[in-house]
Amino acid sequence: MNSATLTRIIGLSLFFPAAMGCLFAGVPTILCPFPALIVIPAFFLSRWPKSMAAVIVPVLFFFAWNPGLFRGDAKIPKRSYVLLALATVLSIVWFVSGWNYGLKYQGAQFTHVVCIVNIAWIALLWLIFTRAWKVGSSFRTNLFLHWMLFAWLAWYAFPYLGELP
Repeated sequence: MNSATLTRIIGLSLFFPAAMGCLFAGVPTILCPFPALIVIPAFFLSRWPKSMAAVIVPVLFFFAWNPGLFRGDAKIPKRSYVLLALATVLSIVWFVSGWNYGLKYQGAQFTHVVCIVNIAWIALLWLIFTRAWKVGSSFRTNLFLHWMLFAWLAWYAFPYLGELP
């Protein structure tokens, strides 16, 4: 299978973690934490009946973020390292600023578990990124690494912590 076809298939598969993050419950749950990458576009699209089309946003970002994957590029763009660093810092800020709201509105179990899952996912991403930086990467590593990054952003990153509108 050529790199463009594999990239399309892998990119489209991001629909599933995005759907898990938002579609299967009417309120944030441990398996559906309402990630900001889906919820914010859904709010903007809420005037239209197809507001859940927001689950396609991570797929579009994945395709736009690293077009080199379609050409089979093995090199991981530096902007991906910057995105991970920025998302890590912002995730810490997100949880610190929303912690009390999460405890009050989603409950302690939700807030603690979702925080632990985010910590684990971030640690795994840093491990994979660091290994790729030191050892080098192949096209498949680059594809997997970006899929993992965008799957986290689509499913668990920046979960909804607070009162629902």
